[in-house]
Amino acid sequence: MRDRYVEAKKERKTKMYATRLAAAALAPAAGLGIIAASAQALPVDAMSCKELWVKRNQIYKANGYCFKTEKAIKYFGNADCYIDVPLSKKEMKRVMTYRHWEEGRGQRLLIA
Repeated sequence: MRDRYVEAKKERKTKMYATRLAAAALAPAAGLGIIAASAQALPVDAMSCKELWVKRNQIYKANGYCFKTEKAIKYFGNADCYIDVPLSKKEMKRVMTYRHWEEGRGQRLLIA
């Protein structure tokens, strides 16, 4: 059972990287600009609320999370998703960091 989970996670990561490459290629035409096209790290305190929201939810998407809000489903989709998504300690720490900065900017958090 664990092997199937690991294989599925590897497959999702492969698809995610392909999606990122496609997004980077299409971003300028779609008006997504720096969020989807940039592979450079941006300091958290320099990110906009939208960038923080995207970064936070990219972690969930990379792990196969099934989004619940219309906004997240439109942006990330729900293909090949799972209901129960365990995050590593490092991933959870990043999620909490992005949430903290979103809340600090007065952004009403939309739980995906």
